[in-house]
Amino acid sequence: MMDLTADAPAPPKLADAAYDRVRAVLAASGPAAAADALVAEQERADDLGGLFYALLLKKRVELGVSPFPTGPSTELPPETHEPYEAAIRDAGRLVGHRALARGDFSKAWAFFRMIDEPGPVRDALAAVEPGPDADIYPLVEIAWQNGVLPKKGFDLILDRHGVCSAITMVGSSDLNSNPDLRDYCVSRLVRALHAQLADRLRADLLGRGLPAPEGASVPQLLAADGELLGEDSYHIDVSHLSSVVGMAVHLPPGADLDLARELAAYGCRLAPSLQGNNEPPFEDNYADHLAFLNVLAGVDVDAGLERFRAKAEREFADGVTYPAQVYVNLLVKAGRLREAFDAARAYLPADDERNLSCPGVTELARRLGDFEAVAEAGRARDDAVQFLAGLIAARNLH
Repeated sequence: MMDLTADAPAPPKLADAAYDRVRAVLAASGPAAAADALVAEQERADDLGGLFYALLLKKRVELGVSPFPTGPSTELPPETHEPYEAAIRDAGRLVGHRALARGDFSKAWAFFRMIDEPGPVRDALAAVEPGPDADIYPLVEIAWQNGVLPKKGFDLILDRHGVCSAITMVGSSDLNSNPDLRDYCVSRLVRALHAQLADRLRADLLGRGLPAPEGASVPQLLAADGELLGEDSYHIDVSHLSSVVGMAVHLPPGADLDLARELAAYGCRLAPSLQGNNEPPFEDNYADHLAFLNVLAGVDVDAGLERFRAKAEREFADGVTYPAQVYVNLLVKAGRLREAFDAARAYLPADDERNLSCPGVTELARRLGDFEAVAEAGRARDDAVQFLAGLIAARNLH
């Protein structure tokens, strides 16, 4: 049963005259009438927190139990739990909807969260369009931090505060467990940054007295004047560019991936001092990311895969396996499961698969239906359970 001592907003105070009126009703007509009078006073005061607790006090009086609505549920007789639980939900819905009607999302969320019914808040968030001077952070906290409608929370930050704040928002959150949300956020960042870059390139060309047609791609705009990136010039914040291109490795093939490839190609044209330094296998930053994104797009696939295979091989010789994990992931994304399995078996045989950022030998063997390989991998790791499971699964295929 819900414990209101922890979840609901604290009851507020009424004016002295209201207290006197409620006391008079109690003296003249008894607890039930006094409870009705208190509900009416809270309605008159338009205080949602007070109304919520007044409704619960009224129900407790009806049930003939302790009138204190913030008391522990354990003090109530078992036969009252169900009707009192229903009263809590009814009161929470009533005041929650009233809070939404007045645009008080924070108070509405406090009540709907308490009764575990996020739907009305989610629907209201989807429809709300805050004005230019509205404080969006209460909405963002509910939508993003509380997970009620995270895409809306991201949209509010990106549209109101721009790419920098949105990058920080995504970068400080682990979205890998929610790939749909991750891809949504990255796609919007790619589109926003690409539009910013195209606008500034066009403005630069127009400032030079050159044509800058709407709808031209970034490579087309760059080709219009070879001096656009001369003398360490750049058109957008290079830290934003690096962050968004790095995030784009998760995108599926499509228009947004193509825009990300244009961003990476632009980065390749920047002066070396502006390209930044990364750890392998993306130490060449934009060139490496462009090769990776090209593979995802089905462009220069063999060359891109060889580039990352060589990195995996080189780093593996020094005992570093993260580049190999990137290579395995890239092979999987390219639909080359057998090659991914062979790479995992070559470069990741001793790694704990639970700690990998890519599918390991066992998972890839399962995807391939090669359970003999699962058994071999178990034996190589001295994992007798996996060894026997693989043998049994292989036997069941025949």
